[in-house]
Amino acid sequence: MKRLFNNFTENPKNDILSGLTVALALVPEAVAFAFVAGVDPLVGLYGAFMMGIVTALFGGRPGMISGATGAMAVVMVHLIAKGNEIGNALATPIENLGLQWLFITLLFVGAIQITSGIFKLGKFVRLIPHPVMMGFVNGLAIVIFLSQLGLFPETGTQGISLWSNMGDWFSALFTNGSFWLMMAFVLLTMAIMHFLPKLTNKIPAALVAIVVVAAIVILGGLDMSTVGSFIRDGGGSGLQGGLPSFQFQIFDSVVLNSVMENRWLIISTAFILAAIGLIESLMTLNLIDEMTESRGSGNRECVAQGGANILNGLFGGMGGCAMIGQSIINVESGGRGRLSGAFAAMALLAFILFGAPLIEQIPIAALVGVMFMVVIGTFAWSSFRILNKIPLADAFVLIAVSVITVWKDLAVAVVAGVIISALVFAWKNATMIRARKRFKEDGTKVYEIWGPLFFGSIQNFNSKFDVRNDPDKVEIDFIESRVNDHSGIEALRGIANRYLDAGKEIKLKHLSPESKALILKANPKFDTVIETAIDDPRYHVVTDLLDSEV
Repeated sequence: MKRLFNNFTENPKNDILSGLTVALALVPEAVAFAFVAGVDPLVGLYGAFMMGIVTALFGGRPGMISGATGAMAVVMVHLIAKGNEIGNALATPIENLGLQWLFITLLFVGAIQITSGIFKLGKFVRLIPHPVMMGFVNGLAIVIFLSQLGLFPETGTQGISLWSNMGDWFSALFTNGSFWLMMAFVLLTMAIMHFLPKLTNKIPAALVAIVVVAAIVILGGLDMSTVGSFIRDGGGSGLQGGLPSFQFQIFDSVVLNSVMENRWLIISTAFILAAIGLIESLMTLNLIDEMTESRGSGNRECVAQGGANILNGLFGGMGGCAMIGQSIINVESGGRGRLSGAFAAMALLAFILFGAPLIEQIPIAALVGVMFMVVIGTFAWSSFRILNKIPLADAFVLIAVSVITVWKDLAVAVVAGVIISALVFAWKNATMIRARKRFKEDGTKVYEIWGPLFFGSIQNFNSKFDVRNDPDKVEIDFIESRVNDHSGIEALRGIANRYLDAGKEIKLKHLSPESKALILKANPKFDTVIETAIDDPRYHVVTDLLDSEV
């Protein structure tokens, strides 16, 4: 149990205050993503609470915050819409069938994520190239920034073309009092967060900024968008709610029959949601690791995320994953222990149960200002400085991942970035294979291979040999090379057979144990071709070192 709750807290005051700050920032985010997914705001808030409490206590990264996220919400909306369409078309219509489908889908999502953790797939996020990581944070910073713009009041310029009616466009913008009033409080929030840490770090600057702006707006009786008006304008009834309740209706026979009839849609959506959730969570974990100069466990995070999503499916939340913006707020506010995330989740639940009237009065401007500061802190500004100093391929990957994150979503961007990086790596290594040639005193010709032998380099490898003109005895030495895949094994077998068919003696030296086993399994007679020397090197796989996650 002690190991389970390690790093619970080192500084209770910092963890509690930063957790409260995060909880305040979670409210509009959870509500907004619920609207995106097409569900009631309370479903989003319940999801944020359940994701937050489970991952805070059992996740792989103390201080990391999880909740309802936009990346998953944009996938959920299609599933929910399809379910509602089918539910309304039934002989006895079922209201909100799409929501029941979502809850059932989250059970599958959780099972997939837990399985990923059990099989230790979380460690592979550490193999993601650094340009992909930089592109990820840049793209996500832009996404967070753009999502906040929708919270501003209408500028009055709709229907007016900037290029053809520039004067009218600027006139409508400058005379819009609501827009500039909100902008003023956004800038005040950002100013407090920037300058307060220079005076003291005892209180989270974000929390102070929210309290100050809220006090000015409430005491001044200013007419501004608040959390409450935001919820009601989106179609919600408010923040007030009860405890999450068990969703018995998902086990109703009619609901289960509709799921079976559309099982491929449910299962495919579950895999997509699980992949998006794990990619975003593990990459956020990696980023927080770098910020705190510590190390979390990706596999443990996979299991915790899966458990939290199953709980969401059973108790009526929309699920989710790690949230980079709130995680950065938490860490920069001093929340480094598990208590910070747990307190944020419990504070969010307290808002729902008891504090709705008060929390609904918080101005949206204060929360937007906090998120703008997160954007500034998240964006890797150093990428502008290094673009002309890193390889062209890496610069392309960085920009491509940033653009795809904004254009599509995080999962597509990361997968695309990894594929591009892998292809560039394969191309570079394909040209690296070399063969140094020398002769022994007895006339044996030795090919000393240097560089990796894999699918990309086999053509260059084959071109190194002159079977017709070589002497009767040939050795191919792999002490400075490694056969990396089946294509390399086949190329090796092919060149050996060419020498044997020509009636010449061929010896393969210093092959790795895996390569020897594969060659002999396919062609047992090669036991006379493979030479085992006492100075054979010992081979290790680099990913084995990643199993020792804390």
